[in-house]
Amino acid sequence: MQLLTPQHWNDYQLIDSGNFEKLERFGKYTLRRPEPQAVWKKDLPEKEWETQADAYFKKEKNRDTASDGNEKGEWLLKKHMPEQWLISYNYKSMKLHFRLGLTSFKHVGIFPEQSENWNYIFDAVTGIPVKTPCVLNLFAYTGGASLAAKAAGADVSHVDSVKQVLNWSRQNMEASSLENIRWVLEDALKFVKREVRREKKYEGIILDPPSYGRGPDGEKWVLEDQIAELMEACSHLLEPQHSFCVLNLYSMGFSSLIADNLISGYFSSPENREYGELYLSDNAGRNLPLSIFCRFRR
Repeated sequence: MQLLTPQHWNDYQLIDSGNFEKLERFGKYTLRRPEPQAVWKKDLPEKEWETQADAYFKKEKNRDTASDGNEKGEWLLKKHMPEQWLISYNYKSMKLHFRLGLTSFKHVGIFPEQSENWNYIFDAVTGIPVKTPCVLNLFAYTGGASLAAKAAGADVSHVDSVKQVLNWSRQNMEASSLENIRWVLEDALKFVKREVRREKKYEGIILDPPSYGRGPDGEKWVLEDQIAELMEACSHLLEPQHSFCVLNLYSMGFSSLIADNLISGYFSSPENREYGELYLSDNAGRNLPLSIFCRFRR
């Protein structure tokens, strides 16, 4: 099992964490947000948090945190704080730019710990001896993994069920001076099943499913109920050689052994697979776990 944390961020920093909150710098701006897994005490005093934070997410009263860590509330902004801004991420020849924004569910459009998976995807695509590898990104959100695959030269299909998120992803693609990602507004499981019927093949598959979700036509997604069916379908889409797969899960309480069992149970010959946790370290040296993963190349 591996414990991985980003090594290449200049535009992100976890400053402090604790008391179910985190204080983070995204580019020029510092945000204060709820964090259900930061159960320890803060290192910095409250006054320091108040001074440093350019924006503070105020959680709605009497609302429990969802099992995927989502909160609902509102942002309280200092006068100089914009509602949208850009940050950058660089790894080798990959130079990505992201438009961030303050959403009503505390998210800002990026999960910084996922840069470890972006690096893996970039390296995997560049190592495939195919002129233009085909990569499928499911539950693709604002497209960090899609941008990494495209920057490495892949033909990318980006699938998400929310139109506004697809528009956000397109903005990130354009900001990164990339083009020609295929945008698919559809339920992920429905799309994958259709691709299986078409006998489509991909050199790379990326999955980042939420605990719960809805498709554009009201399709219901429950991770525990449908992940096995999805993995089975994806196993028919992945090329048997010169291919890779990345599975990331945010569900609180899930072990990385679950991700490893899903990969090893549905994909043949993933001997070089690696699994574990992605985390961020704050300035006091506390490690904040944020997601689990399993991935392999063959």
